[in-house]
Amino acid sequence: MEAPSGQRQRRLEFGLVSVSDLPPPAASTSSADSAPSSPAVARFGGGDSGVAELRFYRDNGASDVGGVELADAQIFKLGPVQSICMSEGSETNKEKSYSKGFNIHFKTEEESEAFHCTFEQLKKEGSIKGTRLPNGVLSTSKCKFDDKIEASSAKMYFHYYGQLLHQQNMLQDYVRTGTYYAAVIENRADFTGRVVVDVGAGSGILSLFAAQAGAKHVYAVEASEMAEYARKLVAGNPSLSQRITVIKGKVEEVELPEKADILISEPMGTLLVNERMLESYVIARDRFLVPDGKMFPTVGRIHMAPFSDEYLFVEIANKALFWQQQSYYDVNLTPLYGTAFQGYFSQPVVDAFDPRLLVAPPIFHVIDFTKVKEEDLYEIDVPLRFIAAVGTRVHGLACWFDVLFNGSTVPRWLTTAPGSPTTHWYQLRCVLSQPLYVMAGQEITGRLHLVAHKSQSYTIYLTLSTKMWGPGAEQGGILQTSSGKLDLKEPYYRMSQPQAYTIAQDQQPHQLLQSQDIEETDLLEQPAQNSGAHFS
Repeated sequence: MEAPSGQRQRRLEFGLVSVSDLPPPAASTSSADSAPSSPAVARFGGGDSGVAELRFYRDNGASDVGGVELADAQIFKLGPVQSICMSEGSETNKEKSYSKGFNIHFKTEEESEAFHCTFEQLKKEGSIKGTRLPNGVLSTSKCKFDDKIEASSAKMYFHYYGQLLHQQNMLQDYVRTGTYYAAVIENRADFTGRVVVDVGAGSGILSLFAAQAGAKHVYAVEASEMAEYARKLVAGNPSLSQRITVIKGKVEEVELPEKADILISEPMGTLLVNERMLESYVIARDRFLVPDGKMFPTVGRIHMAPFSDEYLFVEIANKALFWQQQSYYDVNLTPLYGTAFQGYFSQPVVDAFDPRLLVAPPIFHVIDFTKVKEEDLYEIDVPLRFIAAVGTRVHGLACWFDVLFNGSTVPRWLTTAPGSPTTHWYQLRCVLSQPLYVMAGQEITGRLHLVAHKSQSYTIYLTLSTKMWGPGAEQGGILQTSSGKLDLKEPYYRMSQPQAYTIAQDQQPHQLLQSQDIEETDLLEQPAQNSGAHFS
């Protein structure tokens, strides 16, 4: 934990890679001061009047570039090692103007954090006039993202999304991209003349959609190296580029010069919550969004239903047969068979499956992005209750998700449901190592418990049970229980196409999915009646 400010020695001088003067809007950009400069120094001190100020120097302190009084200054973090410091001028028409500013490049991210820390402390201690930054003061302690996520996981995550081939994979998911485009363009009234923040902008495609819909300005925040590609893509669309600013950094850290009227993002992972980007989406809401601002997407739902798939169960179980060899190069492998068997069943299966494999009508759990707290996403608990529609063996729980873009003109859904056009998310199935036997009409109960971990994912705890069915059932207890612990971070990407299954005589195609349909207007009022699901 960081020591209180009074217990540590305060740095008042910082070496910089460069500092350059930001010319007024009417000034010529050919000014020598606006060009990139040589190594410089930032120095905090008291001016002639004793008021705290910040001054910049070049040539080892010999050349005074200029400075600002901290009471009148604001600082905006544009990236890990880049900030802009501006001095407030007069206010006209209720809008702030700035008399001068400096573009600052730090040597390291740590130097940047230390500089911001000193700036905010001295500003608070001096004679302060004006108000705090519109989106809150940047935390001078370790970033909350860094506290929650292992450095190795974050490094791999940002490396993955910093590559164009992975962005292409998402862009070529035409269900995903086309639904986002339709949700934005069909709801121009929500974007025209509005300030938009694109959270985790990636290639910048959603920012460009927002600009096409008439956004006043779009701030595209992206923490990976993809930010540089986004800048190139934006610059290559000159009719839109003047209204888009790409900012490299985490939403937990960056500062913006104004609040947003609407947030747009694609924060969904497998099972909706994988990669834990929903938390960053919520943090962006709390930091940047005006009261009653809109969020695209607005609501997410995780759908669940028990399934029966003998082929899949045998496929997984057979993977461990290797470890049943008693003479593998004269070595007995059987001591590891039990561990290997459980290990294969600890992997959630990601593929597309036939909805006729579902044993009961699905239920859903709602996460309202406009209301949910970040801490609510650390642990998600869903009670399960189903009524079996057929007699069969239950092999586990099938899951998928959908999200609602609650636009003022046309509310639109993006779904990953089985039987719907396949997306790059596919569906997810948690397979139990011990199947359950059910009869038609029998009750299935249980619990789905998701616990976030530092590898940007969740541990899944699943329990399913079947109760006595038929005459005298009220005197009976639970007959069978099967449990599993799975790691959402390490799925089995099966990616097989749905196989052709014969239709049971008492079940029509998609019958179980259709039984879940509800009116969109009812979504935020209550979950399905037979559901153990609840709102976050």
